Amino acid sequence: MNFLFITAFQTAFFPSPYPQGETKRGAHVQIQSNIRQSGFTLLEVLVATAILGIAIAVVLQLYSANLRAISDSGDYVIAVTRAEMKMREILADDDLSEKAYSETTNDGYRIDIAVAETLKDRTENLQKKLLEIVLTIHWTKGTKERAYTLMTMKMVNKKI
Repeated sequence: MNFLFITAFQTAFFPSPYPQGETKRGAHVQIQSNIRQSGFTLLEVLVATAILGIAIAVVLQLYSANLRAISDSGDYVIAVTRAEMKMREILADDDLSEKAYSETTNDGYRIDIAVAETLKDRTENLQKKLLEIVLTIHWTKGTKERAYTLMTMKMVNKKI
């Protein structure tokens, strides 16, 4: 009530230095609108934070996937190296014959080996026979079983 009386008193006895119809408060708003405010609004900060959070989550997922892939590739390298060593051992055997067997290593690898004569119709008139060697190595990583297969052929003398 006092505020209304003072405002009416001021306008009646003291003329306003502002143009017609504009009050001191309106002029203050006018001055504020001409001043450029720097900084970010709360909404801009929240949007930027959300985008940054999403980007960090994506990068961390990619990093995690790459670590899993590196671990898997290391397991494959070890398994393939073991398979190649066993294959060289089989190929070095001069008395190689048709057979199939399986071995288990102390490290948990299972190696299945199958040696079978192939292309019999093409080698029946020759003193040689062709043996196909299939070596499959199996291992378990977590709950998944992995396998890698090597295949080759070796020509051996026929036993008379």
